[in-house]
Amino acid sequence: MDIVKTFFNWSVFVDSLPLLLAGLWVTVQLGAASIIAGLILGLAVALLRLYGPRLVALIAKIYIDIFRSIPILVLLILVYYALPFVGIRLSSFWAAWTALTLVSGAYTAEIFRAGIEAIPKGQFEASQALGLNYRYTMVDVVLPQAVRIVIPPLTNNCINVIKDTALASVVAMPDLLKQATQAQALAANPTPLIGAAVIYLALLWPMVVAVSQLEKRFKAGTR
Repeated sequence: MDIVKTFFNWSVFVDSLPLLLAGLWVTVQLGAASIIAGLILGLAVALLRLYGPRLVALIAKIYIDIFRSIPILVLLILVYYALPFVGIRLSSFWAAWTALTLVSGAYTAEIFRAGIEAIPKGQFEASQALGLNYRYTMVDVVLPQAVRIVIPPLTNNCINVIKDTALASVVAMPDLLKQATQAQALAANPTPLIGAAVIYLALLWPMVVAVSQLEKRFKAGTR
């Protein structure tokens, strides 16, 4: 058997395509849900760390440090296999969503914090001089500028979240990698794994190109 029939077998790929597309749909749902929840959680944690009471800010910092340090695979296994011992039983999808959101939220919080701290103090002083309270200062002045700064790193984080969805296969979630592995076993041929790799590439490459374009655009805008 040659390399083409082993790794690039067209008939095997066509036969496995329904499984791969079903896995892709699960991957997209998990990735989108984790990214949205991670953005909301990260923004809230960043604001609490920067402007919350000292104890709350300390708790936010500890959360960020812990979930940036722990491997997602370990966290995923703990959420799925350990929580049932304390009466919390999550499906494989929600266990993966919880683990991805907690880790993504920690990284997103640091990205937002860096973006907010990059805003010149003069912007805050000007808002106070205009009589704006904290809410309007953040919503109308600070966050719009901070979001523009953090879009490239946030997009990078989104790409990492989608790639990390492949780890959910260890808790038997039927994501793209899990379906490809199952198709590989059924066909006794690794072509479905190559197909999954191509699908990941088609999904993520446009985002990688978009990040590069955004970085060039913002870099040009700051000159």
